[in-house]
Parts: sequence; structure tokens; C-alpha cells
Amino acid sequence: MAKSPFNKKLEKHCEYCVHGTRLKFEDEIICKKHGVTSCDDKCRSYKYDPLKRIPQRVKIENNFTEEDFKL
Repeated sequence: MAKSPFNKKLEKHCEYCVHGTRLKFEDEIICKKHGVTSCDDKCRSYKYDPLKRIPQRVKIENNFTEEDFKL
């Protein structure tokens, strides 16, 4: 069974909001509703945008044996 791309326990941050845009050289967000805020802020207008979240990479172990590659 595949996992859902939407994490219900994900904390609300302006970084993942539809109204916010990340500044390139600063660690801040420009919000359409509230102006410049930090990435960790949140407000009542928060609306999650799944395309803004970058998931953590999964580590793959390198402890393979020859038997793993035999048919």
C-alpha cells in the first residue's frame, strides 16, 4: 500500500503556504497577506501547497551480497 503524499502531522509553516513565496538569498517568506515573515511563522490564512514541500531523501544501504543479484 502506497503512502499518502500528504502528511497529517506536518506542522504549519509559511514555507509550505499557497500565499507565501521564499526569498532567494534570505531565510524569509514574502506573504501576499502579511508581507515579509520568517519560514516558521503561520497565520489563519494558511493553506497547504504540497508542491512547495521537498520530502526528505531516503537512505539506501549498500550492504548487498552476490546472492542479491542472482536469478
